[in-house]
Amino acid sequence: MKKTHSLHYLLLAALTFAFVPTLMAGKKDKSLDIYWIDVEGGGATLIVTPEDESILVDTGNPGVRDPGRIHKVITEAAGLKQLDHMIITHWHGDHFGGAAELAAKLPVIHVWDKGVPELTPDNKPNDRRYLLMIRPYKAMQVEQRHTIKADTVLPLKQPSFPGAPKLTLRCIAANQVFTRKAPKDAPEARHDDIRLKKKDTSDNANSVNLRLDFGPWSFFDGGDTTWNVEGELVSPVNLIGGVDVYQVNHHGLDASNNPVFVHALEPTISVMCNGKTKGCGPESFAALKSCPTIQTMYQLHRNERADSENNTDRKFIANLHADGCEGHYIKLSTSPDGTRYTVTIPSNGHQQTYKTKGL
Repeated sequence: MKKTHSLHYLLLAALTFAFVPTLMAGKKDKSLDIYWIDVEGGGATLIVTPEDESILVDTGNPGVRDPGRIHKVITEAAGLKQLDHMIITHWHGDHFGGAAELAAKLPVIHVWDKGVPELTPDNKPNDRRYLLMIRPYKAMQVEQRHTIKADTVLPLKQPSFPGAPKLTLRCIAANQVFTRKAPKDAPEARHDDIRLKKKDTSDNANSVNLRLDFGPWSFFDGGDTTWNVEGELVSPVNLIGGVDVYQVNHHGLDASNNPVFVHALEPTISVMCNGKTKGCGPESFAALKSCPTIQTMYQLHRNERADSENNTDRKFIANLHADGCEGHYIKLSTSPDGTRYTVTIPSNGHQQTYKTKGL
């Protein structure tokens, strides 16, 4: 009788803890992990593969704060000693500014960018700020530098455990040159309500767009891609396809997040890398709220502007600012087979698991 009860409890425990995401990332739990690092309205997204390979998309602002926060997440939260891949989506300071200082803190193996403009990324003559900021980026010590362009596939290690899904990180667009490989099963874009905004001549429009796939699960990061380019990416042909997770373009600013684009991705959750007063634009918020597939909208920060109605539920926000900003992150972990994923916010204890779409 005692032996039967013991077996029962062992089986129950195995079922209960079969997929409980840990705070650490990597081989131990066979998951793919994403950390949205708080750089207060900039961009810094850390991906850790099941083989402990790390990819950082954008590096926040220059200075002590952002490189320090990124380094802390890489070494303490993820438990890693080096950065295997650094990807820069475009040449604005809140996306590439922290690169050199981060490279001084830990080894960086591969750097991927879309080509460094010699004079200015935004068609602004004598852009002294950019010229000063790009110097340390060009001088930083890394092992290899590469140019990323449409259809570049990063040479990532495939998961080695039995039955592991395929892992792919592919560039969909860069410098407004798009992929030639549209997904066969991509959701159709709506064509009846496309409207254009004034042409964006800044480097935001040239952002690198990335799609990450782990078996059936998928994630999209488009940097600061803006409204008209978003429309071209999904209409008349949806070049991205449907995804599970959408990192909200351009911090949730209304120069981006064309509703046609958001609806075409059909995400289950969105994650906004916003700041206290940056992002959560009313048009962007409306686009997310109107998307019928989105179950949860996550934010790194609570919007503290007067339009406080443009906030998600408090439990889905990492930094509420009651005691100042402590730089809390949001973490996602997939199951080893990619059929489920769990989002956690360590600062408030939130944890929610989602089923990968199409399953």
